[in-house]
Amino acid sequence: MLKRLLLLHFLLLAYGFSFSQDAWKISADQIDPSHYYGVTVANGMIGIVSSPEPFKVKDVVLAGAYDLYGRGRVSNFLRSFNLLNMKLSVDDREIATKDIANMKQELDMHHASFTTSFDYTDKAIISYTYYALRQLPFSVLMDISIKARKDISITGSSVMEAPDALKDVQNYYNEIDRPHVLISLLTSSAKSPTGKLLMCASNTFLFSEPHGQEPRVIHEMWDNNMHLMKFSKKIKAGETYRFSIVGSSITSAHHDDPLNEAERLTIFAKLQGRDRLIAFHEKAWDELWKSDILIDGDAQAQQDVHSMLYHLYSFVREGSAYSPSPMGLSGLGYNGHVFWDADLWMFPALLVLHPELAKSLVDYRYNRLEAAKQNAFANGYKGAMYPWESAGTGVEETPVWALSGPFEHHITADVALAVWSYYSVTQDKNWLKEKGWPILSATADFWASRVERNGEGHYDIKNVVAADEWAENVDNNAFTNAAAKANLQNATEAAKLLGIAPNPDWMHVAANIPILKMDNGVTQEHASYHGEGIKQADVNLLAYPLKEITNPEQVKKDLQYYETRVPNEGTPAMTQAVFALLYARLGDGEKAYHFFRDAYLPNLDPPFRVIAETKGGTNPYFATGAGGVLQSLLMGFGGLDITAKGIIQVKSKLPKAWKNLTLTGIGIEKKNYTVK
Repeated sequence: MLKRLLLLHFLLLAYGFSFSQDAWKISADQIDPSHYYGVTVANGMIGIVSSPEPFKVKDVVLAGAYDLYGRGRVSNFLRSFNLLNMKLSVDDREIATKDIANMKQELDMHHASFTTSFDYTDKAIISYTYYALRQLPFSVLMDISIKARKDISITGSSVMEAPDALKDVQNYYNEIDRPHVLISLLTSSAKSPTGKLLMCASNTFLFSEPHGQEPRVIHEMWDNNMHLMKFSKKIKAGETYRFSIVGSSITSAHHDDPLNEAERLTIFAKLQGRDRLIAFHEKAWDELWKSDILIDGDAQAQQDVHSMLYHLYSFVREGSAYSPSPMGLSGLGYNGHVFWDADLWMFPALLVLHPELAKSLVDYRYNRLEAAKQNAFANGYKGAMYPWESAGTGVEETPVWALSGPFEHHITADVALAVWSYYSVTQDKNWLKEKGWPILSATADFWASRVERNGEGHYDIKNVVAADEWAENVDNNAFTNAAAKANLQNATEAAKLLGIAPNPDWMHVAANIPILKMDNGVTQEHASYHGEGIKQADVNLLAYPLKEITNPEQVKKDLQYYETRVPNEGTPAMTQAVFALLYARLGDGEKAYHFFRDAYLPNLDPPFRVIAETKGGTNPYFATGAGGVLQSLLMGFGGLDITAKGIIQVKSKLPKAWKNLTLTGIGIEKKNYTVK
């Protein structure tokens, strides 16, 4: 283990990782494009992924924008217009990577901004910062600063380019002249690959000069897929010149008239002005960070935990009724689909920190309840059967080669658990009646029809893909069975709270679903399990979050058995996070700390310590893993527990390396909790 950690430390240094102790800023000053995994700036609706090239953005993605295009015959996330790409020329020479020195990139997690700075030959010091504006869901801002070392002339160009997959691109340029302002609008629209969506983007310059003294803007059409607008400016030695680009991107999935709306939103942002846009953005993030996790005694863990929180906050938006994919808004990973990753791994952390953010995830499921009912009908069951992979409409979107689509049925119980947890934390009976109960009752009906009634104690759930996805087409999977039981029990409890007579068959079925044991007393993962390696936690989830197993000796027995069945590679971060959570609750802070670190440190990619799905993986950002690790802190070391009466705190144990753990702004009452 020591050799492995030393090797990891060497690799992190070699790839330019910052070991800064700053709790809020992650910096990189050794940027190797061949080992560069970008960091995302997002506001829960639009995500911008960084690039090692100056003035470039790798990806721009929008939540909810899906179409079919050549990846598994299912809906996929779409790259949106790259509305922040720009070019900057100094003395008629476009800045290129070979001409720059002392390049540094920095993510400010407190105020969700990403800054790149560098020296351009001996002529200028240049920096630019971009924001996905938190107060404006479809709008972004790039702020550029140029300090001249010599007298120079600059030309700044905003370049609007359509991604290759889009078609029927239309480019527009328009100037709106008013007595107090001139607005130059660079706008493009295009159809998604099947023509299902109209995707639109627009941007404009924000100049620091007063109206009437701004540089003249010129429009140039390059080809069908790209056009630009540009301006020129002379800067004297010692002077600093600043300008900004503000833009908006929106599709027909979000608005009936996205072309005009993109321009309206850009005009609105333009008339707010740079200073107000940044001030409102920062105020919104200040509010988010009132709910925080503070570690006293481990500065690097504090920075890493802030990064996890930052990404979850960035990938979710209040009032959107969207739910995040495993990779959030960090790119096209997992096609942008929604799995149990959202309901079981990201949702609980969001729920205790910001119930208003978590509400979007359960509202997403409510809005797709009818599709889940149709899915149950098509598969010969009653009630609602949620798809393993969900996208825009809520139909099954799993590629047909993956057996998880037709068989990983625990997703239905995962959705129901999130719904019951939302009520438990908020105690919002109106929401429970309107949205929670329809889901809980329909999913309970599904399980009552899904079991095979083979005699008392043998209401079997056969032929499923387990939570441990290496176990395909098995019978009586521990997690699936226990999650189904919880679904039936919680639906019954919800009915009583609402004064509705519950279906008596629900509790009858729950009482007869088996949880299997092996001869050694360990809970058996499924009927044909005999000690094989496991991809991820399954049995151990019965202790948390399901509370099916509550006896500490049984929890420990299951932990000690299954922790030895997880290989050192190819497994996701959530498994070790659950081990950490349970050991912290069992009072073994050192064992918990070992698994806390093992859950994510081997998964970090340079240069910003972004989390990949697996140890040594290269597909960040894995928001699912972040959600699991955050639960190990909140519900493990922090001892938070979601009960039918709300959030309580149970006993837990910190590692010796930490002095205190403080959880701020928890639940609807925004309480603080401390563990010493």
